Amino acid sequence: MKHIFAKTMIQTTFGLLVASVLGLGSLTKTYAAEFPEKAVTIIVPYPAGGATDVIARLIAEKLPAVWGQQVVVANRPGAGTTVAAEAVARAPGDGYMLYMTTAAHTISASLYKKLNYDPIKDFAPITLVSTIPLVLVTTAALPVNTVPELVAYAKAQKNGLSMASTGNGTPQHLTGELFKAKTGVPFVHVPYKGDAPMLTDLIGGQVQVAFVTLSAALPYIKSGKLRAIALAHPTRVDALANVPTMTEAGMPGFNAATWFGLYGPGTMSKELRQKIYQTVQRIVAEPGMQKRLLEMGGEINNSSPDAFQKVIDAEVKNWAEAVKLSGASVD
Repeated sequence: MKHIFAKTMIQTTFGLLVASVLGLGSLTKTYAAEFPEKAVTIIVPYPAGGATDVIARLIAEKLPAVWGQQVVVANRPGAGTTVAAEAVARAPGDGYMLYMTTAAHTISASLYKKLNYDPIKDFAPITLVSTIPLVLVTTAALPVNTVPELVAYAKAQKNGLSMASTGNGTPQHLTGELFKAKTGVPFVHVPYKGDAPMLTDLIGGQVQVAFVTLSAALPYIKSGKLRAIALAHPTRVDALANVPTMTEAGMPGFNAATWFGLYGPGTMSKELRQKIYQTVQRIVAEPGMQKRLLEMGGEINNSSPDAFQKVIDAEVKNWAEAVKLSGASVD
């Protein structure tokens, strides 16, 4: 009798366990189906006005019409994007805190000696929106027009030249470090908290050289406030048809770009990621949105979570090699 009772209890317990697991799967699907039930925040790790902020806001403006909920863009600049990234890494994976960031995210793992989060495991890729190349620019007052002239002029200066970037660990910073490593120019790195403050000082002459996202630099290049020296891209772009590529300027294969992708916290379910991706994908596919991205000098990716993950895997490897070659490091 005791044996029968024990057997019955085991069967009952096992049945409850199976039901619980199956119920969890159902809850996950229901949870994704009901999302969102309140306002959603998209965290941007740069100040307002830069390319990442612009792209996040272009998407955020259209999401309420689909979701029926407010979508807020919150700028949290600092420490080369790691301040914002840490906040997202610690957030629940319920979709109410999303993260629009750049290639800086995949650089962090190899550049920073200590991080309070894992840039890969603590984040769930949702979609890669767009990729924009970097352009090497100088202040209008600097007496150089080509890469060889810039290298020669920098080496002739007693204290070198100041090289601005959008923050430690960003693609702009690391690309500048690679340029230094390959040419031997005495650049002194000056990090900023995003495009807007960096461009203000660059235009004003407080700093002299920078690798800048094409979209951010384009208006100032066209107005003559900045001088474009070379594009870190395999081919010339229509928006800057007279500006040579780095390869044409004497640095074969020197290409660098930043991308703009949407993440969630690492605990976000596949179902929820897919739902958010499908909504954002439709927005990015709209002709008006594509026109805006192309005007920014961007290549439209609009990738699925799985496709974005493959890009991330390749980027982590490529930037790790770049960090090692450049010798760049941030405590």
